[in-house]
Amino acid sequence: MSDTPASTTAATPGDSSGPVTVAITRRVRPEDELLMRAWADAGTQMATHFPGFLGSGWVRPSTSSTDWHMLYRFDSRESLARWQESTERNRWLAAGTNLVEDTRVEHRTGIEGWFDEPDERAVDDLQAPAAPAAPPRWKQATVIWLAFFPTSLALAYLLGPLTNHWPVVLRVLLTTLIATPWMTYLLLPRVTKLFQPWLTRTPSD
Repeated sequence: MSDTPASTTAATPGDSSGPVTVAITRRVRPEDELLMRAWADAGTQMATHFPGFLGSGWVRPSTSSTDWHMLYRFDSRESLARWQESTERNRWLAAGTNLVEDTRVEHRTGIEGWFDEPDERAVDDLQAPAAPAAPPRWKQATVIWLAFFPTSLALAYLLGPLTNHWPVVLRVLLTTLIATPWMTYLLLPRVTKLFQPWLTRTPSD
């Protein structure tokens, strides 16, 4: 059993900078639910002692589900690698060999992380509050547009005199090469933070 991609894992993006979230689906027998909770909590407590750890959590679709969706987040792929290659983690995984089965692992970066707040959360179906839902798609699209529009407008004015005589493919190529890292690493995180209260507001608020 491992938290690293195998034949059932999703493709891992190539970006090596910025936070990375590992999403794991684990299957647990109903009679092992209490053992699973203790095992998951032990892994979380252990991960908190590793540099770059930002948070973790788990949730079940329902009380009758055998699938447990687990997340943990680090500030970089380097920090994640230190955790994944550690002796402590390998011993923790070995302790759960007969308890859980990994069915899917994903490493998430980039756009999936724009609306993710680092958090540590254990969701108990009976006692703890449910994890907050992701913002509605139209709100996410609005925030992305608010970053995309001024970026595109500024680049059009700044690059226009230089690239007016270029083929359209080269103009678009240059614009996207500049806009993509600018939005991903600088503008979008700030715009998302600015609009966080609106993004997370529910109709009853």
